[in-house]
Amino acid sequence: MNFALIMLVLLVVTGGVWLLDRVYLGRRRGAAVKAAIAEGSSQLRLGSGESVAALQERKDTLLRQIQLSVGKEPWWVEYSKSFFPVILAVFLLRSFLVEPFKIPSGSMIPTLLVGDFILVNKYTYGIRLPVANVKVLAVNEPKRGEVMVFRYPENPSLDYIKRVVGVPGDRVEYINKRLSINGQDVPMTPVSDHPYAEGGFSYAPTKEYSEELNGHQHAVLTNPEMPPVQIATVRPFPHREDCEYNERGFVCTVPAGHYFMMGDNRDSSSDSRYWGFVPERNIVGRAFMIWWNFSDLGRIGRTIK
Repeated sequence: MNFALIMLVLLVVTGGVWLLDRVYLGRRRGAAVKAAIAEGSSQLRLGSGESVAALQERKDTLLRQIQLSVGKEPWWVEYSKSFFPVILAVFLLRSFLVEPFKIPSGSMIPTLLVGDFILVNKYTYGIRLPVANVKVLAVNEPKRGEVMVFRYPENPSLDYIKRVVGVPGDRVEYINKRLSINGQDVPMTPVSDHPYAEGGFSYAPTKEYSEELNGHQHAVLTNPEMPPVQIATVRPFPHREDCEYNERGFVCTVPAGHYFMMGDNRDSSSDSRYWGFVPERNIVGRAFMIWWNFSDLGRIGRTIK
């Protein structure tokens, strides 16, 4: 479901009704109310023994009745005018400032857990047109180590979240589960065993490491029983010729205008190893905070490193 497109349609519909009422329907109702008041007032006469105050009360009653009948807004106009400012505020907020997302999978464990609700900065990587996602104003470029939300290259209607490992021009190597960028090993320090329930049925015998990528200190998990990349599941993708795979891992050179993404849960992540590079046009924004988790309230307010 393309929520941004739905919001845009609602915004256009309610905004169109608001504008139509402002320039035409509202004026027509106002003219009809004036005509009805003039006609009704001409028929009002001071009755025998009636006080001026009583006559004025009858006039006020007539005015209220006319407003409730002739001047009443149709329900579709009333609802559109009520919802339009709310929809406009939400649309602008989600499109240009901050958008909420929910983490559906464990590919970013332990940085992000299933069920985390996160906030994504929509302007840090440039101002983009809603729905079309076309950049109209450059701000910053993604940097290695940042956690980024993007549109899945194979199905742009899906939003994915991974860590930026390689930027345009980088040579990314992942050999025997050691990451290196442009010939420099990324520092990785063992922390502890980190078994976790995978799919809710069995525990993955993972080990946790502390990795420092471009100043971003974060935890990663690897499973000693898994290969660095499952070559049989690597699919054809644009610029596939820029990558070399073998049983020890892979080497990829990131093409211009693209990014190489990997999950922190290295052996339980569908990422650039398998479906390729992320084009710049697919960028959504940078994840920066966890704002809610029903299962663990202690995670609320944590920054995403």
